[in-house]
Amino acid sequence: MSMCLLWLGLLHISLTAVTIDQVTLTVLPANNVESGTNVILRCEASVSQSLPQPLTYSFSLLQDSQVMYSKNSSASVVERSLSPARVSNSGRYQCSVHIYNKHKMSNILSLRVTGLQIPVLKVKSDIVSEGEDIIATCSAREETGSLMFYFYEDNQEVKRVVSTSNSVTTTLTMQKLTDIYLHCDYMVMMQRSAGHSNKSNMVKVIVQDLDVITPQISISPKANVVEGDRVQITCKVKLNSDLELYLTKVNTLLRESHTTFTYSLIVRAEDSGDYVCKAEKGSVQKKAVYRLNVAELFSKPILRMSPDQLFEGERFTLTCSSTVISSVKIGKADIKYVLLKDGRRIAAVAKYDDTASLATNGNYYCMAMAKEVNKTSLPFILKAKVPVSAPVLRAVNKVIVGKPFRVSCESENGTFPITYTLLKTSVPVANRTVVEAADRAIFNITSISFPEEIYSFRCQASNHVPSFSKTSEPLRAPVIVPVSRPDLEPKEVTVTEGSDLILICSVHQGTYPITFTWYYNRVKLPSSTQEVRSLEGSYVVKAIERNQRGDYYCEASNYAIETKKSYPARIGVSLALWKKALTGVFCILLLVAIVIVLTVLFKKLSNPRRKKQATELSVKPSRPKSGDPMRISLTLDIEDNTALNGTPCVMGRNVWTENVSGSGSTDFKPDYKTTEPEYSVQHTEVQVSTPGELRCLNHVHYSMTITGSKRGMSLHCVQTDIVNECVVFTSCMRRQVAISCTGGKELPAFTMGPGASCSSAQPTQKLVYCFFSANKHSTVPFPWLINSKTSY
Repeated sequence: MSMCLLWLGLLHISLTAVTIDQVTLTVLPANNVESGTNVILRCEASVSQSLPQPLTYSFSLLQDSQVMYSKNSSASVVERSLSPARVSNSGRYQCSVHIYNKHKMSNILSLRVTGLQIPVLKVKSDIVSEGEDIIATCSAREETGSLMFYFYEDNQEVKRVVSTSNSVTTTLTMQKLTDIYLHCDYMVMMQRSAGHSNKSNMVKVIVQDLDVITPQISISPKANVVEGDRVQITCKVKLNSDLELYLTKVNTLLRESHTTFTYSLIVRAEDSGDYVCKAEKGSVQKKAVYRLNVAELFSKPILRMSPDQLFEGERFTLTCSSTVISSVKIGKADIKYVLLKDGRRIAAVAKYDDTASLATNGNYYCMAMAKEVNKTSLPFILKAKVPVSAPVLRAVNKVIVGKPFRVSCESENGTFPITYTLLKTSVPVANRTVVEAADRAIFNITSISFPEEIYSFRCQASNHVPSFSKTSEPLRAPVIVPVSRPDLEPKEVTVTEGSDLILICSVHQGTYPITFTWYYNRVKLPSSTQEVRSLEGSYVVKAIERNQRGDYYCEASNYAIETKKSYPARIGVSLALWKKALTGVFCILLLVAIVIVLTVLFKKLSNPRRKKQATELSVKPSRPKSGDPMRISLTLDIEDNTALNGTPCVMGRNVWTENVSGSGSTDFKPDYKTTEPEYSVQHTEVQVSTPGELRCLNHVHYSMTITGSKRGMSLHCVQTDIVNECVVFTSCMRRQVAISCTGGKELPAFTMGPGASCSSAQPTQKLVYCFFSANKHSTVPFPWLINSKTSY
């Protein structure tokens, strides 16, 4: 049933539409009023609704954003009265209205209330004794809010108290012995801008002096007090109740009582000073002071040691002595001495001998005693010095020949300060003094010229006593010798394409390990860095190619961190043998094609009636030489000499443009100038049916000496080394030519008859290198390959 009613209520609410049009806040009679004025805060809500029915308004009044009043009402207006208004009511006000789920805030209004109520001050008693506290009450009966109260003594603030009520009671302690005047005022905590209120009424307080508690002090005897005398100090007061009596010296409390008392002691020199007798009642203190002077009976003992500097193992003496001051009281023999170490008695004598060691180190002091007076010397700290141990000389960084380096000298044992001296060949060169363990003796050495020079350095350590100086062993440290300029082998060489090039880099000196690196045309070769423990390293350029010819060099370095570079070596790369052969075959084929083409053209252009040929062969040695084959001149008479002039049978590059090595012949020196040959010519007719075939070879070549007649031709073959060249001999038919052949290393000679071929024991092909002369104007060397197809 209740659920149905609730559902119906919610349905009714949902069917009613409500909107808050406006919320208005009004302050009456004004926004600025005097304190005590009746102020009304009026909040009114203007609402529009769909059905005429009563609504419930929830009003809230806020002061400085804090809710100070709330009310639910069926009326659209609510009022809040501030009667009377006080300064604490000042602030910024706003009204909030809630209807169902609707909410709206009003405008903000400021209310300022001026004028504070004058406070009233009261004291519990206006007559007090010196040191007695005053109980005072300050109140502002009609003020509201949190208040800060201020209390003043003779217009000087002495205290402030915060209270949530309009009245506060506190205790004031008097600071003066004369009559005083008290007053108070206050301030509203939340409205500090309102300032302080006016002063309260003035209250006079009479303070009475407490002379009755002032004490008296006396000392007996009064004069000529000497150490060892008994002295009595009396502290006396007239009033013996409700007070405390103290005897003090400086900050030391000697005696405490509530009545008169006497304090007795046997005095010493340090008992001289001011003695204070103090009486206290409440916060009031009264005191009396007396100065006591005590003469010394004997002086404070002094403990001395000899010698001044003590090393372990040495004998030492401790002496305790004191001087008699009051000779009337005692003599020198009356003073007794006791020697103590670390608080333990070790001897009852004034003089003590022992041998310094680690066990004798400690704090020593002595006591002098006479007539119940004991005096203790200042402590003496005995710590025997430890002699220095033999120092150790070490290299701090790398030692490199010709470079500066640093060394350290250090003793494992020894009392500071320790002086270290660097010696070179027993001559001091530098000194360093170390005063604490954190310091080190470091010496800078300019350089050494050779590794063995490092053994000339030593160091010496001492504790400022020459007899305790120790010398180290010679400096021992690895010495690095920088590498010399490396040499690269081979320096100048030509290798065949496809072969391996071995580059050897070596140095004359340098400490292992040595790092070698190889470069080609200033570019580092791949995987060419080697670290070896020798004076040389090698690098292999596998299957070298033509584009790898050029300048090679190497670099060498070691731990001296100084890299040195070799002079460059120029490496040449010649064609591979198979490439030379391939080139030769191509050239020979080209020459054959050219010869065929020229022969066909020549036959077409020649007159048929000029087919008869005459050939004369004349043989005469040009320069006979013993042991060499004879040089022969071969002349062909050709009727028509209008063909090519100079080199009719040669094309391409001449074979003698390169250097010929390994021939062993001194006669074969081709002359490229146009000169007249030095031989005579005889004419012999020889019928040549087939021109010799031509070839280009890419290996070791041969030369041939030809001796001929109508009956046959004798061939004398020799070997010579000619680099790859290719020349073409076309057709020498119908030409008068002179052929002069020479050679190098001799091969077995053989003879060819008319129409015969080379014997089977010899190669069937021979390359002939000859000088070709046309019309006796030019001489050109060319190769001529004679084989079995050639006839004469």
